[in-house]
Amino acid sequence: MLDLLIYLTAGGLAGTAAGLLGVGGGMVVVPVLLFVFDLRGIDPAVATHLAIGTTLATVVVTTAGSAYGHYRLGAVDTRLFLRLAMGMVPAAALVGATVAGYLSGAVLQRVLGTFLLVASGYMLSGWQPPQRSGGRTERGLTTAGAGIGGLSALAGIGGGILTVPYLLWQGVAMHRAVGTSAASAMPLSLAGALGYLMAGWGQLQLPAGATGYIYWPALLALVVASLAASSLAARLAHRVPAARLRRLFTAILLLVALRLLLG
Repeated sequence: MLDLLIYLTAGGLAGTAAGLLGVGGGMVVVPVLLFVFDLRGIDPAVATHLAIGTTLATVVVTTAGSAYGHYRLGAVDTRLFLRLAMGMVPAAALVGATVAGYLSGAVLQRVLGTFLLVASGYMLSGWQPPQRSGGRTERGLTTAGAGIGGLSALAGIGGGILTVPYLLWQGVAMHRAVGTSAASAMPLSLAGALGYLMAGWGQLQLPAGATGYIYWPALLALVVASLAASSLAARLAHRVPAARLRRLFTAILLLVALRLLLG
């Protein structure tokens, strides 16, 4: 029962993060799952991979609600979404199925913490380079998508912590960057989750209820709670001033990064 309550709480927070900030909620769910798996005595050799794979599967549903909410409000740039997804999907699938399986759980935690720290530093600085002359190219967008997809699958995040700063750097307005990021997190996380499922297939240390590196009891509870929160949060995001949204985003990234790196 305690596990269920924790999963439901984490799912609600993940859905809120997806709607407000355009992120898949992985920065909330992965640390929570690591904590619960440790309490349950799940083998540390597979606990981090299981947390990441389960989180990516959760993000697929979490971002669906928030992406739809942003789309209805006209905040999803379809062209940006399609070009980014062309790079994100194959990179996330490849990393999930191969690279992540060769890294230890401790290394994966450090990778996630480092990504969050770098992203929060960028957002905190407020630095905004001039928009590139000539606009964005298809090659550049797809390449950026591949980088974001690979790194996100490695860390178990929906890509928002990388996609939002990248789109801001490209001169996209904050609310539009959030909406497009939420939409692109769906195909990215689906590809990554399938990769983790394949990478963990047949692992003897996995607990009952797991298929590959996806733990279904946690996934179902997380999805139920996140769906209830994500759509409402997406609407709230369009009523919050962009500067305040940026500060909230930065504060969350920084706190979680320090927890993972120093904990």
